[in-house]
Amino acid sequence: MKIKEIIVVEGKDDTTAIHNALEADTIETNGSAISAECIERIRHAQEVRGVIVFTDPDYPGRRIRAIIEQHIPAVKHAFLPKKKTIAKNGKSLGIEHAKADDIRSALENVYSSDETNFQSQITLDDLIDARLLSHTSAKKRRERLGELLNIGSTNGKQLVKRLNMFQITAQQFGAAIALINQEEEHA
Repeated sequence: MKIKEIIVVEGKDDTTAIHNALEADTIETNGSAISAECIERIRHAQEVRGVIVFTDPDYPGRRIRAIIEQHIPAVKHAFLPKKKTIAKNGKSLGIEHAKADDIRSALENVYSSDETNFQSQITLDDLIDARLLSHTSAKKRRERLGELLNIGSTNGKQLVKRLNMFQITAQQFGAAIALINQEEEHA
């Protein structure tokens, strides 16, 4: 499998994991303190070939996404849930610990963050009704929703923005919530 876009990752170990899974070029941010030079390389890559941001599912990874999104809003995003990025020793997480099949799957399910002409039909009330906010199992349900929709894990405040960013329709949202409810009933 060869990826046309350039994949933005955090470091060398992530690049190695990507190369072990498929054929692709990467740009490494070298952590969450992204330099102006790195932002310009990413901007140029977006103009020439397109960019997929593929960072760790933790605070620094979310911070990197936000910084890139602020400067280059039309990038694509790929996500892996935390449970697929945990090291064998259980002490760290990151793309570098993911299985090649999981990396390929995440990169097959990228989302564009271009929000032009998309108006979400999902409201804050929908999130409350779906027990994604103000509920004892809200965090667990948001994490599962992020897995099912391939949009990553978010906190309650970020969820509406993420659903809009990735143009999740009410139908997609409803189907994912129905599956989560079914899983909980059978657990």
